[in-house]
Amino acid sequence: MKKIITLIAIVFVSCLGFAQSGAKIDFAAKDNTIDYGKISKGNDNGIRIFEFTNTGDAPLIITNVLSTCGCTVPTKPEGPIMPGKTGKIEIKYNMTLGPIRKTITVESNAVNYEDGRVALKIKGEVIAN
Repeated sequence: MKKIITLIAIVFVSCLGFAQSGAKIDFAAKDNTIDYGKISKGNDNGIRIFEFTNTGDAPLIITNVLSTCGCTVPTKPEGPIMPGKTGKIEIKYNMTLGPIRKTITVESNAVNYEDGRVALKIKGEVIAN
């Protein structure tokens, strides 16, 4: 009986060591992707919003938001996002005709992604009026 209780105590303490504490970022968009669909160049401004929540127990700090090209301009939150609060990353696509397949990399202090880096994606197609 003592061995079983000791084993349970060891497993419990080990599990506590693996629990992550710190800031955690969770995006509302399914698969961290926004689908523009088929959009008309003359009727859409190309702006979309990625909403996220800090589900951790420490302030979330977005240090950088990088785009794969100059045709996509991201805007990051300036201050920290407190635990339980939401934030937004605005993406403006320049509406070049043709398919949209772009990746935006978010760099933060989030512990639920490796090195705090999260890949966001936009997809769709811009068509003529």
